[in-house]
Order: sequence, then structure tokens, then C-alpha cells
Amino acid sequence: MELQSTAEQPTEAKDRTSKALVLHPSLKSSQTTDKRSPDGRLAEAVGLARAIDLTVVDALVLPLRDMRPSTLIGSGRVRQIADWVKSDSIDLVVIDAALSPIQQRNLERAWKTKVIDRTGLILEIFGARARTKEGTLQVELAALSYQRSRLVRSWTHLERQRGGFGFVGGPGESQIELDRRRIDERITRLQKQLDDVKRTRGLHRAARKRVPYPVIALVGYTNAGKSTLFNRLTGAAVMAKDQLFATLDPTMRQITLPSDRPAILSDTVGFVANLPTDLVAAFRATLEEVRTADLVIHVRDIAHPETEAQRRDVLAVLSDLGLADLADEGRMIEFWNKRDLLPPDEAERVAVAAERDPDVVFGSATTGLGLHDAFIDIDQRLAASSSVVELTLDSADGKSLAWLYRHGRVLERQDMDGDTRVKVAFEPAERALLEQRLSPKTLIELSEKI
Repeated sequence: MELQSTAEQPTEAKDRTSKALVLHPSLKSSQTTDKRSPDGRLAEAVGLARAIDLTVVDALVLPLRDMRPSTLIGSGRVRQIADWVKSDSIDLVVIDAALSPIQQRNLERAWKTKVIDRTGLILEIFGARARTKEGTLQVELAALSYQRSRLVRSWTHLERQRGGFGFVGGPGESQIELDRRRIDERITRLQKQLDDVKRTRGLHRAARKRVPYPVIALVGYTNAGKSTLFNRLTGAAVMAKDQLFATLDPTMRQITLPSDRPAILSDTVGFVANLPTDLVAAFRATLEEVRTADLVIHVRDIAHPETEAQRRDVLAVLSDLGLADLADEGRMIEFWNKRDLLPPDEAERVAVAAERDPDVVFGSATTGLGLHDAFIDIDQRLAASSSVVELTLDSADGKSLAWLYRHGRVLERQDMDGDTRVKVAFEPAERALLEQRLSPKTLIELSEKI
């Protein structure tokens, strides 16, 4: 069977250095739990490759009867692709699947070119995009864990300044061979540094609790429009491109809700199907912002043909983080984004579906449509979780008064002869701490939730 390309021919090949062939191996539907279309998976893999400026000269879905232990694909296909790689002078072959070290080595020998799998490609993207110290540490830890089982490979990032991890570099580059001991030593150092980062993040969260402002976290599939929505809601200038993993490092900004209540909005890294386990683990410290958020906004690209599959992938990652019950707890809103990209008839149908679901807002971060409704919904949900408490304290009890300012939002204060009367708004967790701290005699009135 002759192989045929399904990729559009590049128009910027002369501006790029590495020519890539992208292959998506596809088992019969009865042999896999992946419900996405092979063409959709291939298109995403091409997008991932282009995200680090590879020139994708060809892309192909490879139907497979079974997975070969030595090469993943059959020997006949291996020979055909070898001829293809040679005739087109391809520098890199991307396999949109998980390759074992043996499979990767055998394919590189057969094709005489660099081969990387989906995990290696995603790690390369993250390595090139990480800007903060924390992001760099997290990605390097994930990359080392991945590299640890592939000591036949080479490692270059320790001797160069540019981003990335060298998975896509061509043969003949200066490289450092790491043995298991050196990798383990580096992993240990990185884990200690990340523990320090985690402690620092914990201190930052504690400082925000002393304000305290509610935290709203944006989550979603990569390229769903989280950063565009973040910029719209905050007036910030976070990089927002029509590109996979355009944003990697988390960003936080203060916003003012319609009730004039301040809040903190957090933009997080995008999720993707089959996100490497090591990468999820490495980014757990960053994703703690999602775990501790008062409200989570799941941004969905409602115009994407596989938006439901993307939704399942995001919920799966959240479940891995112990956040499977966000919707049941009333802590999640879905923002169905990119309304402007839908045909009018389709937009009308989706709008009807959105109106029937109280947890959905339909709009466009690009045009601003629906953002007012989103603001109102956010404000109402955060208000519903708060309660207002009136207390009378001894004026000499400065310690308790300071505690109230740290853990609640003081709405009113009256200083009288020997007493101080305050009205304070609390989030549920802080309200529980209040009841543990103060004696029943101190509490004059606990109002109902507003």
C-alpha cells in the first residue's frame, strides 16, 4: 500500500530549519478506548509539532492491526517510511503515540533520522516555553523522569542556554550522555528546589487568605481561549495565540466583580489528551492553585469538532488532582468560548442548550460577547458561598480583632466604650475556623448565607 500525505503543504518552509513527518498510529476502534477520530488526533499532533516551529512536510494516519513490540508498526510500513524519509530529506519523525525506548531506537536505526514520540514532543514544547524558575524546574523534572528510562538517548540542555530539551535536535550536535546516577542526582536536587517553590506558593496563598480575596482559576484544553478570556477579564497582556500551549507559566491578577468585590483570577497551563503522567505530577505544585480555588471556570472551545472529547480530557486531569466533584459542589462554571466562530444556525442551537444549563455561559472571549453574564454568574456564586457574621469584642482584645482582619473581610466596624462591634464576611473554610476560635459568648449574631 502506497503511503499518501494528508497534510497541507507548508508555505514557510524556507524560514524553518527542521523538516518533520508526523505519523498517528491508529488501532481499530474495538482495540482502543480512544473515542477521538484519527484525523482529529493527527491534526492535533501536527499542531503540536508546529508549536515549536517544525516544518511539517507530511502527516499521515497509520491504521494498525496491532502494536509491534520492536517497532510499533509493521516491517513493510517501516521500509516505506524509510524511503519517504530519505527522498524528502526529513530531519525528524514524530510518532503520535508512546514509544518504548527499544521502539524509538529501532525506528531511528531503520530511518536514519531522529524519532520522538508524543511525550517527547510535549516535553520539548514545555521546555521551550517555560519562563519562570518554577516552570523551568517542573518541566526539567518531568523530562529527566522521561529520560531516565532512555539512557541510549542523549541529553543536551545542561550545556546550552536556549529553551527545549534536545529531543528534536539532529545527529552530530554536541551532547552529554547522562548515566542513571547523574540523572537521579539531578532529580533529587530538582525535587528539593520544587519543595521550596511549593512552600513559597503556600506562603503566597496564606498571604492572599489574609486579604482575603476569593480565587478564580481558569482551566481548559490547550488553545481553548483561556488566556484571551483572562486578558478580557483583567485587562492584562498575557500572550494569547492561536497555538497549542501558548501559555505555560501561571499568571494571577486582581479583578473587580459587579458587586465591587475584589477577586484573584488565575490563568493555568492548558491540558491535552494523553498528557504525560510525569508532566502532570511535575506541575502539581502549579495546579494547586486550581485545587484551592473558590471557583473554577472551565473554558471550552465550543467550535472545535471534538469539544466533548476535550471536555472529557480536562475532567480526567482534574479527577487526577482530586477535583472530580467540582461541578457537584457548585464550584465550576463552563464558559463555552468561540461563539464568533460558529455559523449562525449552529450558534443559535448551542445558545438554546446553554440557556438550559445553569452551569454554562456561552460567549466569545475575542468579541466580549457573554462576558457580562459570566461576571454576574461568578459574583453570585462567590456571594452564595459567603456568610456575614456580626461580633462584639472587648476593645482590648487586639489579637482577635487582628485575626478577623486576616481571615475575613471586615464590612463595618464600630468602636464603643470598651467594646468593638464588627460585621465580617467569611468564606466557608474561614467561617469554620472562626467558630472553633471564638467562644459562644463572643458571638452575638450569625446571619444566614447571602
